[in-house]
Amino acid sequence: MINIDFDKMGGLVPAIVQDNVTGKVLMLGFMNKEALRQTEEKRQVTFFSRTKKRLWMKGETSGNTLEVVEIRLDCDNDTLLIKANPNGPVCHSGSDTCFGEKNDADLHFLKYLQNFIQQRKVQMPPDSYTTFLFNKGINRIAQKVGEEAVETVIEATNGTRQALVCEASDLVFHLLVLLVEKDMCVEDLIGELQKRHKA
Repeated sequence: MINIDFDKMGGLVPAIVQDNVTGKVLMLGFMNKEALRQTEEKRQVTFFSRTKKRLWMKGETSGNTLEVVEIRLDCDNDTLLIKANPNGPVCHSGSDTCFGEKNDADLHFLKYLQNFIQQRKVQMPPDSYTTFLFNKGINRIAQKVGEEAVETVIEATNGTRQALVCEASDLVFHLLVLLVEKDMCVEDLIGELQKRHKA
């Protein structure tokens, strides 16, 4: 079990739940030692209800569970950050989050996709298109980026909006594969863009 200080709040610690893909904060709950133990073992977020005075697994009645991806401890050893994949709305009101926000993927999905591609490079599952690209090597990956860039330009000048979205998506995906193959990441691009940016 994670080495956390349960004494500061009388046996409970706050647990912030964050969507693993979007990065949005979904909810805040409290855990005691048993709730944390069950969360770690079952990989389903389980809290201690301060009103019901018992453990409750998130979604035990609604089915809107929170599947644990990662558990982190803060610098003071008294608060948890739980990265999870939600199965449906998180709030009892039916909202995506307990803070009234839409849990849209937005730009955080690029980071998720990059991590997924990095995992593919390590695991190399045989039926994966990404594995196929990595097996072909840098020349083929770079060629695919060039092909998708040309197709994006064609759709931008002569195609439909939807066709442009599709080709631009192909371009971004293959660019991410290229970056991973070169042991780089989208954060490298962001850093360079930030250096160039003049307000």
